[in-house]
Amino acid sequence: MSKLFSPLAVKGLELQNRIVMPPMASNLATEEGEVTERHFDYYLSRAGVGLTIVEHTFVEPGGQHRPKQLAVYADKFIPGLKKLAAKIREAGPEVALQLAHAGSRSASCPEPVGPSAVPHPVSGRVPRELTKAHLAELLAAYRAAARRAVAAGFSAVEIHGAHGFLLNQFLSPLTNKREDEYGGSLENRLRFPLAVVTAVREEVGPSYPILYRLGADDNMAGGFTLDEARQVAPKLVEAGVDILDISGGMGGSRPAGAPPAYFAPLAEGIKEMVSVPVILTGGITSPRLAEELLQRGKADLIGIGRALLAEPDWPRRARRELEV
Repeated sequence: MSKLFSPLAVKGLELQNRIVMPPMASNLATEEGEVTERHFDYYLSRAGVGLTIVEHTFVEPGGQHRPKQLAVYADKFIPGLKKLAAKIREAGPEVALQLAHAGSRSASCPEPVGPSAVPHPVSGRVPRELTKAHLAELLAAYRAAARRAVAAGFSAVEIHGAHGFLLNQFLSPLTNKREDEYGGSLENRLRFPLAVVTAVREEVGPSYPILYRLGADDNMAGGFTLDEARQVAPKLVEAGVDILDISGGMGGSRPAGAPPAYFAPLAEGIKEMVSVPVILTGGITSPRLAEELLQRGKADLIGIGRALLAEPDWPRRARRELEV
């Protein structure tokens, strides 16, 4: 059996293979952020993976990134999410829900918030600086969102800390200019992301799996770097993260002109620092390349994004190619 199609057990997650459908915005929700019938077709047609990470859901109204994004900020969203999680699990994969807050990358909120009142390098928006009172409210929002994910039957939650979203904004020197205990040193910039992980872990209990999508390099001068990410990763694990999902870039995941598996150096650099499984994504379209990356120890799981959008049966073809 190829390694790509070998099982992996992680704290109650029983993955039938090492292929992950990473969280990708589908823009299929209602204007209010509710699940629609189109979500079922979108996810169920790609059910040959081991783990489906359902796209970013915003944890409070002020954290919405764009219209027609899934929401998890109120109990009214639980029934739709519950139906979606059940249908995905019935089709085979384990299923996680990504919890997110766009911060100053929001294109929907009239008055976005962020660590500091400086322009976001991608959106250009200048947020209102978060007060400590609002930070406490955000922790409660993440906690409540995790509770709703559990109530909806998701196998795990993933905390979004990449792509220039709020938690990435706290880690990045480009967007965090605070002079209190949440800014300045790496330890201080990590303080709020760690508090989110701790709050979620307290809410879901010790046996429920938590993933963290770590933007391991801002890919911008003066931004967060892999050297810093290598220091951050063990602290995230210590706070309760069970799987690290590695990505990068303040504006999204694909650097211009990047080769296949362009985040392999980031994933490998993080994997050297932690004992938990690491997900590698980034322009991987070839089943043989995915297998090679696993065999060479670059990662433990492979995220197949755009290739899976283009070819929903990618896992089936990969099995044929690798197990002839």
